[in-house]
Amino acid sequence: MYKGNSSRVLPIILVLIVVAIVVAALVSIGRVIFGGGEGAVDQSQVDTGKQALLNTATDRSVQMTVRGPIVANEDFRSYRITVDPLNRVMTTYAGYLEQPINNKSLDNNAQAYEQFVYALDKANMINGEAFTGEKDDTRGICATGRVYEFAVLQNGETVKRLWTSTCKGSPGSFRASVSQVSNLFLDQVPDNKDLLKEIDL
Repeated sequence: MYKGNSSRVLPIILVLIVVAIVVAALVSIGRVIFGGGEGAVDQSQVDTGKQALLNTATDRSVQMTVRGPIVANEDFRSYRITVDPLNRVMTTYAGYLEQPINNKSLDNNAQAYEQFVYALDKANMINGEAFTGEKDDTRGICATGRVYEFAVLQNGETVKRLWTSTCKGSPGSFRASVSQVSNLFLDQVPDNKDLLKEIDL
């Protein structure tokens, strides 16, 4: 009688042990995938865009490009501000081929650049997830308003680029305050208002 009962209970205990192990394994996998575990940080999940933004090496730079409404080539205007540890440059353009109208170039230094990129980080400039393929194509986007592009570069090559527009139907990949981030860029060029008056943007 005792032998019979134990032979029935043993398989049940084994099944419960296996179920407990499977549940524990699933919970562990879930924590790794969704970041629910405490303690160690998975290095593969580190935001490379943020690392690139905060890197103050001389080959690094940040850039803002603002495009106006899509109109005739003669009337189309845009401008770009590029800041790196050695220079700050603002250029205004006419037409879709970006013929320079005016240019302001100023010196910079590593300490000033560091403060600037950390301010951009605090303003969440790089927090969005960059689009790829057709979704990242800004041609024709927001034809009646402005398109803002923000980028982190290395040796002039884009590491991460995010964009948004003033049109409700085209919010883009940028997830921060446009006015806050764009003002940080504009403040890097003291005479920016004089340049902007010429293009009415």
